[in-house]
Amino acid sequence: MPSRPELTHPGDATITAAMSRTLTALAAVFQALGDGEHTLSLAAQRTDAALVTARADHSTGTQQLRLAVLDAAEFCALRTQLMFAMEGSTMRSAVLIATTAAEPSPRACGWTVRNGWLHPMDTAALQHAVIPCPGVSAVPREVYTAPVLPFPETDEEEPRA
Repeated sequence: MPSRPELTHPGDATITAAMSRTLTALAAVFQALGDGEHTLSLAAQRTDAALVTARADHSTGTQQLRLAVLDAAEFCALRTQLMFAMEGSTMRSAVLIATTAAEPSPRACGWTVRNGWLHPMDTAALQHAVIPCPGVSAVPREVYTAPVLPFPETDEEEPRA
């Protein structure tokens, strides 16, 4: 018997629905963050207790609608990890933190993945999550409450908060 539980493969229809929600959620995140240089960081724990992380930098603009992803492979990895977190069968928990480059210090907000959707993260928990490790030179981030992202209007049932 294996010492670690195996990950189960969700069905294709489940993956397709989760990817649709993920793309909708990312579009809502981009819109909520607005113009500027942003970093999305995902941290998740799989059902086999492994920790996974992903990070992607992007720039958005609304005057002339644009989204520039700085590294397509990083963004693809983040999107895929977020999709599996939204689907839920292979992930126990996940958080998505958005950091925006701002003066005099960067700003951060975050969401937890629950019931297949992104929900604003508690600011006290977020503050704890973004504190730089001792001995690491990093700019402290100002935290703020993440906006509530509207659940997409589809045939799917809205997740419960």
